[in-house]
Amino acid sequence: MNPLQAISPIDGRYASKTKDLISYFSEEALIKYRVKVEIEYFIALCELPLPQLQKVEASYFPQLRKIYEEFTIEDAQAVKDIESITNHDVKAVEYFIKKEMDKLGLTESKEFIHFGLTSQDINNTSVPLSLKDAIEKVYHPFLNEVLDKLKELAEDWKQIPLLARTHGQPASPTRLGKEIEVFVKRIEEQLDTLKTIPTAAKFGGATGNYNAHKVAYPSIDWKNFGTQFVERLGMKHSFPTTQIEHYDYMAATFDALKRINTILIDLDRDVWTYVSMDYFKQKIKKGEVGSSAMPHKVNPIDFENSEGNLGVANALFEHLSAKLPVSRLQRDLTDSTVLRTIGMPLGHTIIALQSTLKGLNKLLLNEEKLNEDLEKNWAVVAEAIQTILRREAYPNPYEALKGLTRTNEKITAKSIADFIETLEVSKEIKNELKAITPQNYTGI
Repeated sequence: MNPLQAISPIDGRYASKTKDLISYFSEEALIKYRVKVEIEYFIALCELPLPQLQKVEASYFPQLRKIYEEFTIEDAQAVKDIESITNHDVKAVEYFIKKEMDKLGLTESKEFIHFGLTSQDINNTSVPLSLKDAIEKVYHPFLNEVLDKLKELAEDWKQIPLLARTHGQPASPTRLGKEIEVFVKRIEEQLDTLKTIPTAAKFGGATGNYNAHKVAYPSIDWKNFGTQFVERLGMKHSFPTTQIEHYDYMAATFDALKRINTILIDLDRDVWTYVSMDYFKQKIKKGEVGSSAMPHKVNPIDFENSEGNLGVANALFEHLSAKLPVSRLQRDLTDSTVLRTIGMPLGHTIIALQSTLKGLNKLLLNEEKLNEDLEKNWAVVAEAIQTILRREAYPNPYEALKGLTRTNEKITAKSIADFIETLEVSKEIKNELKAITPQNYTGI
């Protein structure tokens, strides 16, 4: 497909940024994961063994696994060709595997492919598994790149004084590195939560009760079998269930991803604001144009692009986490079509992470501007002065400083020093007060 003809920017404009997700959320990937689950299930039946599968030797297992390990786009197309006849995507996978088993000389055993299962046993194992793999192999590396950059900046700027702003107004000074560290800590804590959420799979037959399994082999503990099979795939077995997975853990995963995205939106907006305040300049890449009309502009487009994509991702995550756990009685088909979209919010998130990282890498600290704003706002040391006066039991210290700082006259280093001289305190205390500046009143 020509990217210029793509309806979604994930597969069009931003295709180069989201290509790593193809292996997890494309139609080809979904088919491959379904093939994997069907084959691993068949191997597990052989390992029980079911009486009719005792002759399937373990030497066949690597050959069977190659069917999904070496799965190609041509194989995926072969499945789609079968689906055009069956009009059923999972049944098409079953027929495809049976043809491959004929080639391996396993014709007598091929009817145990999809034995006792419903489509959702395959779908509700394949899709969560693909999401788990995508988060581990694509999402985490991109997020960790952003985290590593933030940690680097927090360290580089840990001694840089910064005029803080509460309600948009000058407030007690802080340090730039600490402000960045706040985002590091927030992201890491939510990432820890994300990592604790299990990836659950439903595996139990048409309505979750192993009806077909039990009627065919009543002496086998099928619930235990299902649990062991799902856990071997690195997942948690949901039981009991209806025909479908509850999706509660998947919803929790989407909510956790959404919270991390919200923190990143907060970061994007803060850095954008610092750029607008001239606290940061941006590295200029030769040939780039900041504005079609204003040649002087270097817009903070990376943070804007990130914020926009994170917003789209969160809207989709919100719908997924609210919709998927809700189904009529044992099952309706709304989950099927919605599950096909889970790659979209991950795609927008990956685009956003790359944009944030690109923006962070372009930042140039403008210490002169930071210091200029601190010098313009000597009033912020009033808090420090009145706190020390409280310590010294000075009468009405807050009111004394309030009278000084709320005049229309500009508060400067000189006016603060002159005010300190009027205080009835010792020379040592006056020297202590005069040593406080907007640059060094930054706390711990």
